[in-house]
Formats: sequence, C-alpha cells, structure tokens
Amino acid sequence: MNEYLKTGRTGQKEKTREKILRAAHQLQQNKGGFSLEKVAQLAGISRATIYRYYSNKDVLSAEAVLHMRTLTPDQILADLNDVPLEEAFMEVQRYYNELATNNERPFRRYLSVLLNEDNQVSMRGARRVRTLSQVLKDRPTAISQGTQEKLVYMATLMMGIEALIVTRDVCQLDAKSSDEVLRWGMKTLLKGVYCE
Repeated sequence: MNEYLKTGRTGQKEKTREKILRAAHQLQQNKGGFSLEKVAQLAGISRATIYRYYSNKDVLSAEAVLHMRTLTPDQILADLNDVPLEEAFMEVQRYYNELATNNERPFRRYLSVLLNEDNQVSMRGARRVRTLSQVLKDRPTAISQGTQEKLVYMATLMMGIEALIVTRDVCQLDAKSSDEVLRWGMKTLLKGVYCE
C-alpha cells in the first residue's frame, strides 16, 4: 500500500481514495476521456492530492473497474456475525476466490498494469487483509496479536487472483482442483494456529 495512506488520518485518506475510485468509474462509464486531472476534478480534489494516491492513470482505471465489483469488508462480513472464526475465514476465502474467478481477466489486467508501472507508488486496496483483520477483531480469541497478524497474512496468500495464478498457471490445476487445494490450505493453516 502507498506509504502516504498508512500514516496520519487513515480513515479520511480511505474516504478520499473511495471518492477517487468512484469518480474514475463514473468517467469510464461516460467514456468522456480518462485522465488523472479529470478524475481529480470530478472527485473534488486537487491534482496534487490525486498524485499522492495514483501516479498512473492505467493503474487507477484498472483498479476502478474491480473496485466497483468488490464488496467492502463490512458487506462481506454482514452475514457472518455469529459464525465461528474458522468458518468466517473459510467464507472470506470463498468470497475472494469467487470474485477472482468471476473477474479473472480484469484482475490479470490490473496486476499486469501494476507490475509494469515504472513508478511503484501506487497502492493496492488491501481488502483481504482488512476483512480478515475484522474477522479477528470481532471474535474473542486466545491467539496472540503476533500470531493473529501472521495468520491474516498467510490466509491472504490463499485467496484472490494471486492464489489462482499460482494454482492454475504454475501448478496447472483445473478450477475445481485449485479450489480444493486452496480450501485445504486454509483449513490446515487454521488447524495449525490452534495447535500452537
């Protein structure tokens, strides 16, 4: 994530980022030309501000497409309030893996644009990390803070487009086998954490 967004008033910065993504999506829908300056104007922010968040219009354009198709952590967790931690983690994984599968082409495009960018200041939304962190925050657990952080990071590796790329492209698994392996990995990780 962009270092600027990790410091200071992070809540306000997240709201500004949301405004930028919504404005970008609106411009894409109108097909009236897409530039960082036009997005900034529509979002009601300065040019300097938008460049703190996105320095590349292609990265912003690719992310805006995906952003509008992705639920917020609160939306994902709305029906999981009374669900045990392990089941909640499995449901979060299911959601993000289905999202990646159903939007594989735009996700691959986004990663391609992001990885080919010369200036690596662009940020990723870190939705998976935020969602899993919220699962842990909402449930009392005896797991230490350090182990919780590691659990979130390791669980994140087993969901989303990156996990699908590894299981399908590198391991050459079909969609069903990919899903089975990733679910098995999540269950094994959770079991291992509770056996510590």
